[in-house]
Amino acid sequence: MTSVENSDEKRPFSGSAQDLTAPSVITSMAAGLGDAGPSHDAQAAQTGHQASTVGRLAATVERLRAEVRAAHAAAEGRALIELAKGVMIERLGCGPAQAARQLTELAQQAGLSSLELAADIVNQAAHDQVAAVAEDFVRYATGPDTEPAPSVAVRLRTAESAALAASDTQAVAESLLEHALAPLGATAVAVWAAGLEASLTLYGHAGFSADEADRWRYVPPGVVTVARQALDERRTVRIESLSSVGLPTIGRAQSLNGGRVALPAGTGGRIHGVLEICWPEALTPHSPAITRQIEALAELCAHTLESLPPSVGILTGTRESAGVSELVDLADGLYDPALVLTPHLDPEGHLTDFRIRHANNRFLDPAGRPRSAVNGSLLLEAYPTAAGESELFEKIERVYATGEPFRAQRMTLTALVDQVPLASVADLSISRHADSVLLIWRIEDETARLASLLQHAQRLGRIGGFEENLVTGDITWNGQLFALYGRAVTEKPVPLQDLAEYAHPDDAVAIGRFLQAVLHHRRATSTAFRLQRPDGVTRHIRVIAEPVLDADDRLLAVRGAYQDISSQHWTEVALAATRDQLAHTEQESAERNRLALQLQHAIMPPTRAPLDAPGLDVAVRYRPAETESLVGGDWYDAVVLPSKRILLCVGDIAGHGIEAATGMVVLRNAMRGLAVTGAGPGQLLSWLNIVAHHLSEQVTATAVCGVYDPETRVLRWARAGHLPPVLVRGEEASTLPLLRGLLLGALPEAEYEEGEVQLELDDTLLMYTDGLVERRDTAVQESLSQLLASAQDPASSLERRLDRLLLHSKSDTDDDTCLIGIKVS
Repeated sequence: MTSVENSDEKRPFSGSAQDLTAPSVITSMAAGLGDAGPSHDAQAAQTGHQASTVGRLAATVERLRAEVRAAHAAAEGRALIELAKGVMIERLGCGPAQAARQLTELAQQAGLSSLELAADIVNQAAHDQVAAVAEDFVRYATGPDTEPAPSVAVRLRTAESAALAASDTQAVAESLLEHALAPLGATAVAVWAAGLEASLTLYGHAGFSADEADRWRYVPPGVVTVARQALDERRTVRIESLSSVGLPTIGRAQSLNGGRVALPAGTGGRIHGVLEICWPEALTPHSPAITRQIEALAELCAHTLESLPPSVGILTGTRESAGVSELVDLADGLYDPALVLTPHLDPEGHLTDFRIRHANNRFLDPAGRPRSAVNGSLLLEAYPTAAGESELFEKIERVYATGEPFRAQRMTLTALVDQVPLASVADLSISRHADSVLLIWRIEDETARLASLLQHAQRLGRIGGFEENLVTGDITWNGQLFALYGRAVTEKPVPLQDLAEYAHPDDAVAIGRFLQAVLHHRRATSTAFRLQRPDGVTRHIRVIAEPVLDADDRLLAVRGAYQDISSQHWTEVALAATRDQLAHTEQESAERNRLALQLQHAIMPPTRAPLDAPGLDVAVRYRPAETESLVGGDWYDAVVLPSKRILLCVGDIAGHGIEAATGMVVLRNAMRGLAVTGAGPGQLLSWLNIVAHHLSEQVTATAVCGVYDPETRVLRWARAGHLPPVLVRGEEASTLPLLRGLLLGALPEAEYEEGEVQLELDDTLLMYTDGLVERRDTAVQESLSQLLASAQDPASSLERRLDRLLLHSKSDTDDDTCLIGIKVS
């Protein structure tokens, strides 16, 4: 009994805190205070008195509400303390009074409250997920604003105690929000139960209005919400802000900018529902400890959904509670093979397999085992390939977890028969019934499959079959043949004797020979004719027929097939024309390549006489492409200038054919004429770039140019996008530095960097085109390394060195190759 203090007296006031709603209490109690109507001053005094009375009443209501909340908290705290006392009684072998005194003394010595010490004792005794969460907070809570670990343990254990003492799921939701989630900043929570076909029913809620909860009592299958996404994906769904996604959910309008977290609530591999938590602001990343805490609450919800009913007035949807025995009876009434599966859990309660509880009467084992050998065994032990390519086990596991049935047609199932995989095609159905799973399959009928295959083959091949009984006159056509003739299926088929009436007049002779061979000579034959259909369309048809004879060699019937070969006919006509055009094109191309090859060989012979240069051995090699259709634009030149210096250069025109060959002639002759001026290699390449860009048909090319002075043994050189020369000195080979230089013809004007090399006695310098080293599957640097390895091998002469480089070249681009070698002697 609680009393309400008044200024005049104390009156008893009975009733629960839920009855003390401020508006109703204030209105009802204020209505009976005073009489209406004295004077104006009296009314004013009375009004002031009423206002003060209303204020006192409002304060009293708030005090009573606080007392009720404190009473609830104390009750929940007492439940946790009683659990701790029970642990101490069991561990210490003492009585209840002694356990209570011991708990109080230990709390005082540790400097903790009795509630905090009780939570610690329960955590140490339980070693469950709540205890692990508390340990996580001890590990991760290092910041100044982090809640101390003991209060976290108190909060979680208090929420657990309240849930265990609750009479329905609604009370559990309210306890979770008050004790565990509100301290984390959450403002609302919803507990969803999963029903058939992944439907959702609101079993408990807190923080949402009653009207909002009524609107979300039931979410039918197929409606994608935040909770449904967590159920389907079987994982935690975290949404930073609802405004960033289009998923509907409970309370979306009230917290559009807030965040949501939805966690599947499951035990033993089965998801019983979803815990959805609402935050008023956008979510920030949670620490691992808070994530573990939320997961522990989801597991608590799973146990609650297993054991507690929904709150009063909440619809239970269509959740089914059929027992395994009823499912066994259902399976035996099916005309298809079926298995009744029940979950198999490990000691930690995790789903590891399914046990075959029953195989129905239609069951046939692929390995020939009797039903008794399969009943009672584990699914993966009896059929290990279920976890293979078909992913059958994963699909069964998903159906058991979410309750959403799985259907599939023409799914390949594999079974091991004497360690040999045997595949079969079947239609599959998997559904959950209470705590069991029903697996039904139907092996595809071979006769029906072949008939369907034949029908599709006739449709794709535009083939129609027929049979004509010559004794009775009955004619049988299939549907495809009616379509070929352009006739309705209600019309009469056309006899073979009347075939010429539906054909082009020019084909009458061929049809007559065909009928004579089949009907008179009684042999299988075929012919082609042009069918003129009633709709005016002419189709090219091939007919094949064979006679059917009885035991006395008398002709009974003719059967065969018609095939529409119109597309084949016109394709052959088009191919004939294309072949003629292709032959003409090939002849022209061969002539062009012959001319280009002659031009190339006239200017660039594969070998040439040694160059007369004192103190210097010069050798060149040119290897044409193996395919004459790929006549390229590679070129080289080695000539003694009027100044007694020696011009050495190689180049590569982009492209193939007559254009590349003529471009090669232009650049090679231009280089010779420009070299007479005595200019250096950089200036020569700069002038040659102008020739390539302005005085030719947009030729682009790479080149390397060198001018050697026999008196000083100095080689001045430059490059235009070309691979650098290789210097062989003694037993080592290396490339010259990579000078700057753009390929020829790319820009109207370009400058080229020059380099100098002081050659020594017996030095060998190699200039080459990319046909010597380039490979399709190898980087250029790797190809250069292979060239250096071959070049540093000793050789008796410069000629032999060049021949060996060509012989051991690993190039596979089928391109021309130019190679110049000089050796100081």
